[in-house]
Amino acid sequence: MSAWREWQEAPWGRLRYVVGEVNLVRHLDDLADGPLRVLDLAGGDGGDAVRLAARGHHVTIVDHAPTMLAAAAERADAGGLAELITCVQADMHALPADLAAGEFDVVLCHNLLQYVDDVRQTLSSALGPLRAGGLFSVMAINRHSAPLTVAVREMDLVAAMAALDTDQARTQTFDAALTLHTAEEIAPVLEELGCREVRHYGIRCVCDYVTDDERKHDPAFYNSLERLELAMTARHPYMHTARLFQLITRRHEK
Repeated sequence: MSAWREWQEAPWGRLRYVVGEVNLVRHLDDLADGPLRVLDLAGGDGGDAVRLAARGHHVTIVDHAPTMLAAAAERADAGGLAELITCVQADMHALPADLAAGEFDVVLCHNLLQYVDDVRQTLSSALGPLRAGGLFSVMAINRHSAPLTVAVREMDLVAAMAALDTDQARTQTFDAALTLHTAEEIAPVLEELGCREVRHYGIRCVCDYVTDDERKHDPAFYNSLERLELAMTARHPYMHTARLFQLITRRHEK
């Protein structure tokens, strides 16, 4: 838990949340004038939820880990957002009936796809509680970034060559096996499940390829880096090699 919080507070973690929020907010105003009902699946300790609650939206976090949910509740209390954030311990593939039929305005599925075996089933389950016309955001590690990350950061060209032809990786923060995907693979699945107007964004288009991590902690450098990342997030071709991809779409069928 402490390692995850350290990652979130590091420059690369902050960028993940800042850029993801900005991308999402681009689309929220089209849904309604007032507060929205948001379902944050595998929402962990509330990194996304507290940002949306701070904007006045009602967010339900679902996660299977009680320690993560306890941390989310603490963050909500600390930010004066407890009335806007609800924490539910559950498997997102077997949601309680009131959530499964919740007709949410927004559903988030962030940092989950790389951990599941059946991507289509997971996306179908995630879309279930979303109302017709609602907004869906999915975020995951981008497989296109893996060879570049290994080559640039580790200077291991043999490993980079191997990464070209595998979708398997491992996370250091959680010491877990990962299956990596690309936006180009996931977008058609969303369309098959009734989504339209899939928008592709890249998160950390350049950060992970700047090897001087210490300099990223300098406020002036970080501010410039954040501005650059925001300028690149929706710009071709940079989103295709970003460390993370984010797809934002609407559900047209129910």
